[in-house]
Amino acid sequence: MAEPVSSNAAEDDPERSEHHDGAAEETKGGAHRKRGKGKAKKKRPFWVELPILIVVALALTFVIQQFFFRVYMIPSGSMETTLHGCEGCTGDRILVDKITYDFVDPTPGDVVVFKGPEPWVENEALPQESSNPIGRFFQSIGSVFGLAPPDERDFVKRIIAMPGQTVECCDAQNHVVVDGKALDEPYLHFEDGTGVQAPFDPVKVPLGSVWVMGDNRNNSSDSRMQGGGGERGAVPIENIIGKARIIVLPPNRWGGVSDHNPQEAAQPAALGMSAPAWQQGIPLGIGVVAAWPTVWAGRKLGAGLRGAANRKR
Repeated sequence: MAEPVSSNAAEDDPERSEHHDGAAEETKGGAHRKRGKGKAKKKRPFWVELPILIVVALALTFVIQQFFFRVYMIPSGSMETTLHGCEGCTGDRILVDKITYDFVDPTPGDVVVFKGPEPWVENEALPQESSNPIGRFFQSIGSVFGLAPPDERDFVKRIIAMPGQTVECCDAQNHVVVDGKALDEPYLHFEDGTGVQAPFDPVKVPLGSVWVMGDNRNNSSDSRMQGGGGERGAVPIENIIGKARIIVLPPNRWGGVSDHNPQEAAQPAALGMSAPAWQQGIPLGIGVVAAWPTVWAGRKLGAGLRGAANRKR
């Protein structure tokens, strides 16, 4: 008589059982892989990422320019030939370090950008504001990114004398004199026919302020005449926005901005304003860290553009 077929045949036959189990596992694994593929995040096309990258880059640039560094356009020739600028021409764009003076004090010879104090009623090259609201908007955006003249009353000059010092012009050699000692000013520029500095009476710089003058000495509206001259021409230190570091544009003008101290030869240790080397390195270190997000966004944008070009091929 034939043996009845067992409902547990797979359990009775070890080889059949192993084959059955393996097939079941393979089926489960295949289903899991299919589900995994279905859940995989689809990569966004570059045309979707591009606006995001642009917005991120602009936002980072705005934050960096507001709090760390900012690019300014030179609108006038008052700092020739150190900085080039004139009405209707392509002026230098300079990178201004806004954090240096959080760690060290300003010193004679620093080229600084500052907000004109109340007595400074003459802005040498006040930009023409557009009457069109849209034009004004883009003008203000351009001023933030250094593409247009600043919409504020900002000036760029060189610090000549510090709080409490007495400044006057001139000695027998036509030099500006601070505390009775002639200044060494190799950066001076005189336009044709104006090789002699205009004299002015001694002025004691008020505490908390600095005396500033343009390198284009006879074509600069500065502490000598702004506010009527004298003490009213001095600039409060709190008005200083930052120190001019680098000419970034145009490319043929790229380079550092001279900060030669005109008092150093005459008074090498009189001011006692220098900072330890580790403090002087802090602003540069912070600047590198602050600039990294913008560099990252730029690299990401460049990689995306290259990828899009390769896909078109």
